[in-house]
Amino acid sequence: MENEEETKQNAGRAGHEGSARPLAGRIALVAGATRGAGRAQAVELGRAGATVYVTGRTTRTRVSEVGRTTETIEESAELVTAAGGTGIAVPTDHLDEQQVRALAERIDRERGRLDILVNDLWGGEHLLARSVFGKKSWETPLADGLRILELGVRSHVITAALLLPLLIRSDAPLHVEVTDGTAHFNRRYRENMYYDLAKNAPIRLAFGLGQEVAEYGGAAVAVSPGFLRSEQMLAHLGVTEEDWRDAIARDPAFAIAESPWFLARAVAALAADPDRAQRWNGKSTSSSELAEAYGVRDVDGSRPDAWAYFEDVVYGGRDGSAEDYR
Repeated sequence: MENEEETKQNAGRAGHEGSARPLAGRIALVAGATRGAGRAQAVELGRAGATVYVTGRTTRTRVSEVGRTTETIEESAELVTAAGGTGIAVPTDHLDEQQVRALAERIDRERGRLDILVNDLWGGEHLLARSVFGKKSWETPLADGLRILELGVRSHVITAALLLPLLIRSDAPLHVEVTDGTAHFNRRYRENMYYDLAKNAPIRLAFGLGQEVAEYGGAAVAVSPGFLRSEQMLAHLGVTEEDWRDAIARDPAFAIAESPWFLARAVAALAADPDRAQRWNGKSTSSSELAEAYGVRDVDGSRPDAWAYFEDVVYGGRDGSAEDYR
């Protein structure tokens, strides 16, 4: 697992080439930016010039139910600023309507609008191995199943409902729903009823909200990373970003894993695309599809397509290796 200094160094290495700042003057909110893809997206939006409000539940003085003290929203904001943007940490539990209202009021008071909303809320990984994977829905403790729906669905709905009035003030609103799996891949059952609902709901949110923001020239897009090398996953497998391939022996599918910067670079490119509404509004896409469209690569220079790998090789029985999909 990376320490704070290594994380900052990786953030610096992960940026776009050159000094272009296509999002200068833009106001963004990344909801769920404590770690992983949320943190990386906040940093890349900042690197492109945006002012980025970062929210989450873990701070330097308080730890969320995830139970990790090693990443905080204050650190995320500092990384945004170090990358060349302006990072603003606002501790927020997005299941608390009053806290989200206060967040919206603060952005309204300080900026008067919102241009980019990234809804990357989750924080339910600790429930999956314990209560979900390998279990039927009726074997899943009801409290844990309902908590998964709160974390993966209700938090997204509250955030969208209370921030969209600010977002549509923008001359080019962008709403990004981050989930696990594309609409195409998620046509298969995602192992457990609660998880399946939680990860399909953001896709429908983006589709529906796309209809509503279209008259404002906006775009709502559902985006999924592939097999993510998040801090939690690296720690779970007992490796770091430097030696992550050592975990392939334990989990062969990890060979297709991508860093959080892959999705982050792709989303930053999406946010900088003046034609994004025409190209992407209402759609479900992936880090690899966006990367292909915008010429983005991961930190190792590859362009992993995890969902195609899982579709073709893991579930489809086609001969091939993860390297064929990188």
